[in-house]
Amino acid sequence: MIEKAQILDEEKLKRTIARLAHEIIERNQDLKDVILVGIKTRGVPFAKRLAEAIRLFEGDDITVDELDISLYRDDLTEISVFPEVKSLPLKEHVVGKTVVLCDDVIFTGRTARAAIDAVVSCGRPKSVQLAVVVDRGHKEFPIKPDYIGKNVPTSLSEVISVKFRETDGADKVVICEIDR
Repeated sequence: MIEKAQILDEEKLKRTIARLAHEIIERNQDLKDVILVGIKTRGVPFAKRLAEAIRLFEGDDITVDELDISLYRDDLTEISVFPEVKSLPLKEHVVGKTVVLCDDVIFTGRTARAAIDAVVSCGRPKSVQLAVVVDRGHKEFPIKPDYIGKNVPTSLSEVISVKFRETDGADKVVICEIDR
């Protein structure tokens, strides 16, 4: 892949996360019933940063959990004929809670759909919301994020890459062209 342009630098990414944290606070009056669930891999540092921003703004500690949606994907048989189920995907009890799924990029909506399936398999939440750093379009499912850092229309030959220091050694969002 060839990096075409940087969409957000470290400071703009930090401000975007702060804005999204404020939006979550405004929409959810009772933060003790909110759980931020980071979809592995880059949704996890995103969820942790949102929780830290909420703590700084409101003084409330928000529960953060991680979700591996690989066993809920609709392309699972392409990964393995006999997938191994080890445990329920979430450690936190979701019944009656507002679950905010956190992911770096929404593209087709398939990851978000799989994450919703995984959450519901753990119990019935009060509601499920979706926060993403970037919405790049091209939905295949009728899923629209509640919180969007940036809308970046893309072609199918482009990829949006959200990079976090924790996983990639740097904080930035770039658009890349797929080598052909």
